[in-house]
Amino acid sequence: MPNDDIERARAEHATEVMALPNVVGVGIGSRGDQPVIKVFVQRKLPREALAPNEIVPAAVGGWPTDVEEIGVVTTAEEGLSRGRQSGSGSG
Repeated sequence: MPNDDIERARAEHATEVMALPNVVGVGIGSRGDQPVIKVFVQRKLPREALAPNEIVPAAVGGWPTDVEEIGVVTTAEEGLSRGRQSGSGSG
């Protein structure tokens, strides 16, 4: 369960992390038994493919980061709308 300190760090830095290209979300998780700030990206890229200002920092607010690829994020409503447009929806 996240503690108040890491939640405060996530909240304070979420806007700047979300401004990085490819980032679609910021949360709290763990790597092993260590709490981390999770940075969710559409696609995980090699460090050398990124400009210096596009790299997720190793730590945010004193907490280590962990980058996880999750693909494109859509809402359930967007998914239903796309299904209807393509004729594959049930409604």
